[in-house]
Amino acid sequence: MKVSDYVLQRLREWEVDHVFSYAGDGINGLLAAWGRAENKPKFVQARHEEMAAFEAVGYAKFSGKVGVCAATSGPGAIHLLNGLYDAKLDHVPVVAIVGQTNRSAMGGSYQQEVDLLSLYKDVASDFCEMVTVPEQLPNVIDRAIRTAYGRRTVTAVIIPADVQELDYSPPTHAFKMVPSSLGLSLSVPVPADDELDRAAEVLNAGEKVAVLIGQGARGARAEVEAVADLLGAGVAKALLGKDVLPDDLPYVTGSIGLLGTRPSYELMTDCDTLLVVGSNFPYAQFLPEFDQARAVQIDIDPSMLGLRYPFEVNLAGDAQATLAALLPRLKRKKHGAWRKKIEKDTARWWDVMERRAAVEADPINPEHVVHSLDSLLPDDVILSADSGSAANWYARHLRIRGSMRGSLSGTLATMGPGVPYAIGAKFAHPGRPALAIVGDGAMQMNGMAELITAAKYWQEWEDPRLVVAVLNNQDLNQVTWEMRAMSGAPQFLPSQAIPDVPYADFARSVGLGGVRVEKPDQVEAAWRQALAADRPFVIDFRTDPAVPPIPPHATREQAEAVASAMVKGDSDRGGMVKQGIKAKMQEFLPGHRHSDKESGPEQDR
Repeated sequence: MKVSDYVLQRLREWEVDHVFSYAGDGINGLLAAWGRAENKPKFVQARHEEMAAFEAVGYAKFSGKVGVCAATSGPGAIHLLNGLYDAKLDHVPVVAIVGQTNRSAMGGSYQQEVDLLSLYKDVASDFCEMVTVPEQLPNVIDRAIRTAYGRRTVTAVIIPADVQELDYSPPTHAFKMVPSSLGLSLSVPVPADDELDRAAEVLNAGEKVAVLIGQGARGARAEVEAVADLLGAGVAKALLGKDVLPDDLPYVTGSIGLLGTRPSYELMTDCDTLLVVGSNFPYAQFLPEFDQARAVQIDIDPSMLGLRYPFEVNLAGDAQATLAALLPRLKRKKHGAWRKKIEKDTARWWDVMERRAAVEADPINPEHVVHSLDSLLPDDVILSADSGSAANWYARHLRIRGSMRGSLSGTLATMGPGVPYAIGAKFAHPGRPALAIVGDGAMQMNGMAELITAAKYWQEWEDPRLVVAVLNNQDLNQVTWEMRAMSGAPQFLPSQAIPDVPYADFARSVGLGGVRVEKPDQVEAAWRQALAADRPFVIDFRTDPAVPPIPPHATREQAEAVASAMVKGDSDRGGMVKQGIKAKMQEFLPGHRHSDKESGPEQDR
């Protein structure tokens, strides 16, 4: 048995089923071992190492298991970094296995020699080791996987090419040998009784309670619902926690922040008590004023406590276990004016979203594209969204229900993970449909090449559906609007304008399905066609770049900055004014509810 054979064996023993990778001579030993192991764990070939890392992140996010990626030395290891930072910042367990030049060449400025220990020192700061003798295994593999799971982070194992080819010999019962063993039993921390009592006192004293949840509350859905019911609270969701609680609960106000909803903004500006569970939401300006609310935070990671807000009580503990211990200490509040206002504001917001989606644009309103999808989504769909204006519409127009899952690059907010996340999701759950909403910039950067990966593997998936919706507006739209609203600068076409590409034609050229949509009345039919397809499917939606991603509370400074951009000669002045006014006006029209005929289960979902 070679070292490379043992690495794959140990991964199998840890129940690693997939490794996302791209070949290179720095991992030739591992590639040969894969051949001897009959491709177990399965080698999933991405088009680029960064995409392999993103696919490992998507796999980990949607499976709950560790994601594993592998790359060759030098350039391959460098390419992994962006995807690995995405995992690190979103607290996702990912292990990178990276090749290195032969030990005999190290320090000799050899081809593709990079100081990988230094390069990976930050992204894999919790555990990064280079294997130089066979006896270091299995300890290094075991600690990398245990640490990734236990600390929800990135770890790295660097294996020089010549070490991969050595005969494996285990650590012996001897001095300076480190034996190891399999298995990990994660503890569930619960705060002390006196700390729970303090938290309960704060929450019981409040009259207008707001709850903010993030991805750390994912296993505590029932407990969050029980807390909200007892306290008469409204619940807002950080984007990474969008799928933690369904949106058909009338007190769930939706996403919070720049990409969030008006009722979430008002929930925070009007509350007198705040409970944050499993979230590291960074934008303090969207939380209550610092002297406005008494606040309690629950997080499993003590290092993340006390950030963002002057919390009165910081509880280090598992969200589910901590809330379960807290619930008997809470006193039931009457669902009075506060809860009624939350539910009324939330219902009105969905009316506003429906009206904004109905606003005419040239050629198609992107809000119409995503809003039309909402009622058509399968209850078990896995959603991904790319960074950019696509994330706005994902955050505001899609309502989570059933067993839906969804994610995006929350903290790094990098371009390009939308399609590889969906591919990772398909390997995690081959029997469930996946759907990615991406901008044309992200599609050109990463998504088009990964369609080749989908074409390579889709026939292995039990449910072949992987839908990629491209919002094709020929503009790097989010940056364009940030230039206008934050800098008062007009659109700079040499940096912002991008080519029109026939995305659907490209999909069809590699054996997938695809359609281009240029008229609003074609949108719903295209969604239905894609969701009924017998293979992955790309929809090229021609959307209007002038539709503004207006935040829930646009400041006077932002409005003045956009006006300044127009005065300075923005290339899209007319469209900006027309679409901005039409979109904003929908918030001031009288509220209405659907008729009984319109508000059946399909529409309400």
